[in-house]
Amino acid sequence: MTLESGTEFPARTAGNGGSLLIGPQQYPSLDRERRLAEEFGLELLVAPDPEAFRASIPDATVVMVTPYAPVEAQDFAAMRSCIAVVRYGIGYDNIDVAAARRKGIPVAIVPGAATEEVASHALTMGLLLARRIPAGQAAIEAGQWAGSIGMDTPRFSQMDVAVIGMGRIGHQVAQWYAALGANVRAFDPFATFDVVPAAPLEELLEQSDVVSLHLPLAAETRNLISAEVIGRMRPRSVIVNVSRGGLVDEAALAAALRSGHLAGAGLDTFTTEPLPADHVLRGVPNLVMTPHVAWRSDVAMDTLQEAAVLRARQALTGQPLSDLVT
Repeated sequence: MTLESGTEFPARTAGNGGSLLIGPQQYPSLDRERRLAEEFGLELLVAPDPEAFRASIPDATVVMVTPYAPVEAQDFAAMRSCIAVVRYGIGYDNIDVAAARRKGIPVAIVPGAATEEVASHALTMGLLLARRIPAGQAAIEAGQWAGSIGMDTPRFSQMDVAVIGMGRIGHQVAQWYAALGANVRAFDPFATFDVVPAAPLEELLEQSDVVSLHLPLAAETRNLISAEVIGRMRPRSVIVNVSRGGLVDEAALAAALRSGHLAGAGLDTFTTEPLPADHVLRGVPNLVMTPHVAWRSDVAMDTLQEAAVLRARQALTGQPLSDLVT
């Protein structure tokens, strides 16, 4: 559960030594992080890969982690002077929060920095696939023409859309689909919502033309979209996942797309990132893939970094951390 504030921690003063460690990242600028490190007399360490990141963890004062490296139990055990771990973004399945709790190290996240971006990415993927646009492009590239493409496409005003997970992003996706005129229902075991009707999870998975996933990755959601679930889904339906790769059994998805049971899928996240050259999803028909960039825009990155640096500053000045997960 995400909390709004947490325990206060002793403030660090400039010149105390230590480091501000940043995990592997692709940000155009780290000026904010650099200024923060200089202000508090910390060495700025930017890890080029997960191995270098892990090697630098023991002496880090603040660890700022991206999705591209884990912070596991062994890392928390090795920490000698860390006062906080800050996750760039909302997902924290790459951080062992139980180990952080045992070590007494707070973990803060940054929710909401790219809600609009991720929601629009999910909506775009869903519309693209529902209208069978990838199939049409593939036909032209293969020297063919229309054939039966699009004959199974649901009329938009009669299209059933399932939004699984009604946090900030799911809520926005549901609202947009409803505003466009689709029949939208949603499921979330924790959130309350009234923007669209609620429905049981199994019913939504089995009776929808588009299933849009907006869930965290946890033991109970891992492989939520399994081979068995896919087999029960409406024939020629579409799956969109911009949340976490582990939500979908990728081998089962590939098989369902190749067989034609599913009409398409849109994925921005994968179980293994970057996607291996021999991955089962490569070369699969009617699959739209993007390299975990749904959150990006001309303003989202600045917003994300600003908020992450704020949380690091809170830790360094002894203030309660915003958006604590432990």
